Amino acid sequence: MRSSPNHSPEITGGSQPPLKLLLFIDKRPSSIEQLRRIRSQLKNLKPDYAYDLTVVDVAEQPYLAEHFKLVATPCLIKVYPEPWQTLAGSNLVNQLIACWPFWQQSTPDCLTQSSTGNHPTTSSAEIFQLSDQVFRLKQEQEALQEQLRFKDRLVAMLAHDLRNPLTAVSMALETIEFSWSLENELALETREQLMKHARTQARVIEQMITDLLESGRGSLAELQIQPRKLVLMSLYQEVIEPLITRIKTKSQQVKIDIPNDLPAVYADGEKVRQVLTNLLDNAIKYTPAGGVIKVSMLHRTTQKVQVSISDNGLGIPVENQKQIFEEQFRLPRDQDQEGYGIGLALCQRIIRAHYGQLWVDSLPQQGSCFHFTLPVYPT
Repeated sequence: MRSSPNHSPEITGGSQPPLKLLLFIDKRPSSIEQLRRIRSQLKNLKPDYAYDLTVVDVAEQPYLAEHFKLVATPCLIKVYPEPWQTLAGSNLVNQLIACWPFWQQSTPDCLTQSSTGNHPTTSSAEIFQLSDQVFRLKQEQEALQEQLRFKDRLVAMLAHDLRNPLTAVSMALETIEFSWSLENELALETREQLMKHARTQARVIEQMITDLLESGRGSLAELQIQPRKLVLMSLYQEVIEPLITRIKTKSQQVKIDIPNDLPAVYADGEKVRQVLTNLLDNAIKYTPAGGVIKVSMLHRTTQKVQVSISDNGLGIPVENQKQIFEEQFRLPRDQDQEGYGIGLALCQRIIRAHYGQLWVDSLPQQGSCFHFTLPVYPT
């Protein structure tokens, strides 16, 4: 059994105390004062037999509080000799004085048991150790169950969300194949559009699978990056191209502010592509029809480039602006929306792996602006 770091067990007399007490406290000044008074009173009682007082901080050992079914602190428990006896309330010292004579009367039996080698103190120590193990096993079980529930949700959502892009790819390819089977080829421009659409949807599927695989590795897994010289303007153009159809469908506008002299960054192109895709996808999703999406990049310092993507959607409540970067977190309003609750958490991991920062500025009903930084490519 562990004791509070600030309070070690107090033992007087022999090495096997016939009276064992546990005092549960918290960090409130009143609780600390009760501890001081109880220690002082035990010294004043001057027992002619050994006792052991162990102080337990409930914040550090909650499983023991659960084991003894405590409802309040401070609380003094006589765990040996059995049966257990619990004293609680603001007058612990008075209760201790009243109970002490009865506890003294129970010690001769205890000493007799001790002489035969059957000292229940050992059993108490085993109980504490088992309680500790049970508590930790419960924590591990809850974590594993939550992971299983999350994976079940991912599988269900993935099966649903993959259906649309797969159908689009299939229809485009079938149309081209059908025209060839009739020896009546589509116009070159139409065929190119269908192939482009199929490639776009294939990238959507690839992105979904990539995000899921990265998330499945867990937030504690090390993210492997392969940084190199990267031109953000070129990467942005590659990312925005397959999203143009969705933007036009919602009659949205995209305004960019990317200076021509923006320096290259030192980053993993595929990982940064994931970040840009996720943030732009969210901007399109939450910007209303006819709304405006803004993309800006600036040389923030000699060592950092900052990328900002903003929308004029519903915004994010202030109390949730840190939580949105946590694994599996979704705003209550988005529970019925498509998505996995992993995109922003994955973006956070990627940017941190580049020693950058990712954050959001947002006001309800006024939109959100996500910013992230990347290191400048050394020259």
